[in-house]
Amino acid sequence: MILFENMSVTYPDQDHPALDGVELKIGEGELALVIGPTGAGKTTLLRSVNGLVPHFSGGRLTGRVLVEGRSTSDHRPRDLADVVGFVGQDPDATFVADIVEDELAYSMENLGLSAPTMRRRVEDVLDILNLHALRQRAIMSLSGGQRQRVAIGAVLTAAPRLLVLDEPTSSLDPISAEEVLAALSRLVHDQGVTIVVAEHRLERIVHAADVIVHVPGAPGGVRSGTPAEMLAISSVAPPIVRLARVARWDPIPLSVRDARRLAPGLLRRLPASPNSGRRPSPTKGPVVASVRRLAARYGRLLALDDITLDLAAGEVTAVMGRNGAGKSTLLRHLVGLRSPQQGTVTVAQRKPSALRPAEAARLVGLVPQDPASMLSADSVAVECTDADHDASLAPGSTRAALERLMPGLRDDMHPRDLSEGQRLALALAIVLAPAPPLILLDEPTRGLDYIAKARLTTMLRNLAHDGHSVVLATHDVELVADAADRVVVLADGEIITDGPTREVVCHSPGLASQVARILAPAPWLTVAEVESALTAPRSEP
Repeated sequence: MILFENMSVTYPDQDHPALDGVELKIGEGELALVIGPTGAGKTTLLRSVNGLVPHFSGGRLTGRVLVEGRSTSDHRPRDLADVVGFVGQDPDATFVADIVEDELAYSMENLGLSAPTMRRRVEDVLDILNLHALRQRAIMSLSGGQRQRVAIGAVLTAAPRLLVLDEPTSSLDPISAEEVLAALSRLVHDQGVTIVVAEHRLERIVHAADVIVHVPGAPGGVRSGTPAEMLAISSVAPPIVRLARVARWDPIPLSVRDARRLAPGLLRRLPASPNSGRRPSPTKGPVVASVRRLAARYGRLLALDDITLDLAAGEVTAVMGRNGAGKSTLLRHLVGLRSPQQGTVTVAQRKPSALRPAEAARLVGLVPQDPASMLSADSVAVECTDADHDASLAPGSTRAALERLMPGLRDDMHPRDLSEGQRLALALAIVLAPAPPLILLDEPTRGLDYIAKARLTTMLRNLAHDGHSVVLATHDVELVADAADRVVVLADGEIITDGPTREVVCHSPGLASQVARILAPAPWLTVAEVESALTAPRSEP
């Protein structure tokens, strides 16, 4: 189905190839999961399958990539549309119609298919992806998981035999992610479609993979094999695999079901409850921000309803809930981008929406879902200098903050050449330099691998230790289990749960970390907790 023969890609202005000497074969009807560290070349590998690399990326591709015998060097993406469907990291950027049914028909109109064929294929895709009830809905009114399924459907109507997806669940809540992954599984098993997917949240998908393509970032290092074979050598591994390594399970289980069968033996080696491996709950400092009876609407849609909340210094608070629950709207009120329609929001006893930008930056900082949207200069040094000027800070303040977060980042690097983790660190440094007491992050792990997430966890804990109040709006249950002290769960704009992380995570199947689900009902959250307990010296009876 897909054949890479000594394929290498070198981008313009780059001294070293992004991929080098790739030899790879993916068979028909397989779900191939592409894994590897951030910046290793996974997106380059995916985009080379339908010719986006090199036809749109520029640069030079040597060797060959063959898709059903067609060379992607000789065929542009539109020439491969009947064979390859591609869904990128941001499906919203690909929509051209307002209504679901119109979006599904668009690609077929470009292919010049007859009206009866178009109607039949639209109905088929509505059935396959369970979209019938949404056919006349406005796309922008849909949840994240529904929009992702529409994006997949829009390429499926062209009847490709191969579907390529780049991080399809990165911005989705667990339930929406399950909807998308269930749809992909049906396509593989019921329709025989070949799927190649890159995903950082491996805990969501690794159990469904037939083959794993490991992209380590080293020249000639791309390899493929069974999930067990590849995860045994990969530095990027989901919690279930890291738990298996700590517990010395062999073979490594890839599903929670299989791991739970092995859990009783591990639990016998563990104390009844965790007492180490995680920082203790902090002593709460003074209240930094207060929300009282806050309500917000977008037209007739009630986004927030009677929200009352206090945020304390020294605490990491995770705000969770389904897509559309009101998380980002709450953050926008806290940072002052929206004025309350009802109720009040204060930070350090001041209303952020009434302040000038420079004043607000000293009270509260927000890192948006796409940190790159904060960056506009052509080097790290200029970004830092501009940030100092905009916030009326002493020269070098932002650079010093960046050095604390990510030491050694070169001044001459262009922000577009940074990894996702490096861009996040730079954006966070810009927010941190004015030393605001309240720091907000909206989906901070989008595009981050497990190694980068571990660094982020350390950053967040250090910020809380330094006296900041940190708020995360996130779907990433693993980040919450590692970093958060408190979890606030929103549903339909209301707070339905507010409590300590261990209590909320261990008692909510939809929000539970992988370790919590494997070892339930014992209250363990993370691999670090288990490892610490196993290696702790045993007291003599």
